[in-house]
Amino acid sequence: MSKCLLRVLVVDDSVLYRKVLSDVLSNIPGVQVVGTATDGKVALAKIPYLKTDMLTLDFDMPELDGLEVLEHVRIDHPDLKVVMVSAHTKEGAAITLKALELGALTFVTKPKTQNPLESKTVLLDQLVPIVKELIAQIQPCLVDNGQAMPNPIVSDPAPGKGTPQAGIGRIQIVAIGISTGGPKALAELIPSLPEDLRTPVVIVQHMPSEFTAALAESLNQKSALNVLEAKNSMELKRGTIFIAPGGKQMKVVHVSGKSMLEINDDPPENHCQPSVDYLFRSISKVYGKHALGIIMTGMGADGVLGLRLMKRLGAQVIAQDKQSCVVFGMPGEAINAGVVDQVVPLNRIATEIVRRVGR
Repeated sequence: MSKCLLRVLVVDDSVLYRKVLSDVLSNIPGVQVVGTATDGKVALAKIPYLKTDMLTLDFDMPELDGLEVLEHVRIDHPDLKVVMVSAHTKEGAAITLKALELGALTFVTKPKTQNPLESKTVLLDQLVPIVKELIAQIQPCLVDNGQAMPNPIVSDPAPGKGTPQAGIGRIQIVAIGISTGGPKALAELIPSLPEDLRTPVVIVQHMPSEFTAALAESLNQKSALNVLEAKNSMELKRGTIFIAPGGKQMKVVHVSGKSMLEINDDPPENHCQPSVDYLFRSISKVYGKHALGIIMTGMGADGVLGLRLMKRLGAQVIAQDKQSCVVFGMPGEAINAGVVDQVVPLNRIATEIVRRVGR
């Protein structure tokens, strides 16, 4: 990569979107748009000689579609970061999830507006945090503090810390916060959980409204547990996984002796709706020390404040380790804040859940 520059290739068969994306990316500090491509074959030919660091990739293209290009990229250019450009449709959501499972870093959604200026603003808001995270990972010279996040040691819990104190079954709920890299991580984690898990699982995955239903459906097909997109007033039941709907906030409330889900239009927190902090805060109030919080791959720091409240009331907390994260932001912030009991790789999180929760 050129010193302190993220080299981006824009791939889209639409003249309009090639122009819009190129303009937006060129206005982000630290980015150099090194070229564009009208289809997948042209993109694959240009990647090596343009020394591309990041690819924005449309799905619907002639010659090779986005998924076919992604499959080639993962084999020939495994370090290349791919950001999919997705439509706000059910079909677009399903294809996007497939792309994320194939190894795309993340995705942005095409604006619904027809106004070019509004479209650029919407895309800029989505692309800036992605680009900043990539620059921080690959070339920290453009990050304000210039400091890389420390890499914590994968650890087993210290005696008496982070282990069940009252025997198996003390935990009554598992709450997961996850963002960038989440669909692929959840596709590994959720099917690894046993059918007889003793508790409900609630998840905030940062995604737009059209995508969380597709995620729940995809995970439900892979899992022995029942996976649902959460709806208002659903009762929390053991062995069921509830995913917060995109564009809404989700919290747990206690009503008439039952734990229920409340889905509402409360404002975003940490620019997120749903927000991990919002969910975790409600978990701390309803479950106190009987909760297990898990913070996984994702950009930013959403979840840290909620975990601090959970820890204060005696909850247990697990963080995904750096090596298995697509982006270490959320787990790294929680670890640095001192609210994590144990740091484990993705392939051990299911085992830890079962160990702490019981079957």
